Amino acid sequence: MLHRLLEGLQTADQSGTSNGRNPSNHLVLTPESKPTPVVGIGLDSCVLPLRHGELLLVQSTDFFYPLVDDPYMMGKIACANVLSDIYAMGVTDVDNMLMLLSTSNKMSDKERDTIMPLILQGFKECAEEAGTTVQGGQTVVNPWMIVGGVATSVCKPNEVIIPENAMIGDVLVLTKPLGTQVAVNAHQWLEKPDRWDRIKSVVTEDDVRKAYHYAMHSMARLNKNGASLMHKYNAHACTDVTGFGLLGHAQNLAKHQKNEVSFVIHSLPIIAKMTTISKICNNAFGLLRGASAETSGGLLVAIPHEQAAAYCKDIEAQDDYQAWIIGVVEKGDRTATIVDNPRIIEVPV
Repeated sequence: MLHRLLEGLQTADQSGTSNGRNPSNHLVLTPESKPTPVVGIGLDSCVLPLRHGELLLVQSTDFFYPLVDDPYMMGKIACANVLSDIYAMGVTDVDNMLMLLSTSNKMSDKERDTIMPLILQGFKECAEEAGTTVQGGQTVVNPWMIVGGVATSVCKPNEVIIPENAMIGDVLVLTKPLGTQVAVNAHQWLEKPDRWDRIKSVVTEDDVRKAYHYAMHSMARLNKNGASLMHKYNAHACTDVTGFGLLGHAQNLAKHQKNEVSFVIHSLPIIAKMTTISKICNNAFGLLRGASAETSGGLLVAIPHEQAAAYCKDIEAQDDYQAWIIGVVEKGDRTATIVDNPRIIEVPV
């Protein structure tokens, strides 16, 4: 419902135009180009032609509640999550970030003065790792603690990969494993005996702590190298996997494609033991249906079949983490599905 309401904000008339694009993935701006969105509401970032010369503004914002118990890592995760929306457009150079931070009025002065500087430090250092800075933002006090931000890039058209050119025969690559929601919840359940009793027959406390540690560092890892390599290996479309889960984001990307294609997902790389936890909880997380929410998840990239293996190999060489071919692009009606009984790839921690 909210998505439909927001779409009403878009008034650009695109009928009878090619939106200034050439047959490749990139935008071509002309003096007659109007400053209407190249990419508007519904995908990861807005992409807007600037009225001053042949440049684009790429911008996104995101925020959420804390989900890990390390304030410094929470700051890094929040920053990486904001940046991923920009990286999903193939853009790797971010000109500035703003930080959005809400401290809870339920915190004591000591808690606030201890926790908030660590969140700020984590956010700032992640931004520096990405090659950008945090110059501005907003802080408020309310009942809930919230952390997030805004990322902005001013770039040339050839720096952006418009996420609408998936082709029949492409494959789908995922650059981070699934299961972060399950890992975070399982770790919280260590302190909740009634919840822990539900899963302790299938996992140990050590299993849970290792998965949580892996998930925390996966969420804090930047998707910058994956975005850069999209250009090298001629990616056709991309989104990042976050709150709507793998299938939700795949469906959203599929419906924005110019070609009549559909995405078919056949494999699910999942953090070790998280499948087992999900099953014993009667699949309450929706993990095997691709519905489990992820935070600061990986890039889901539609890429030529002949380039995919090299793309995955290059990511592993640069990030020291795997990427996986998880699906195919077929002729279809701009939908995405997961096959019955998908192959589960247990990702060691």
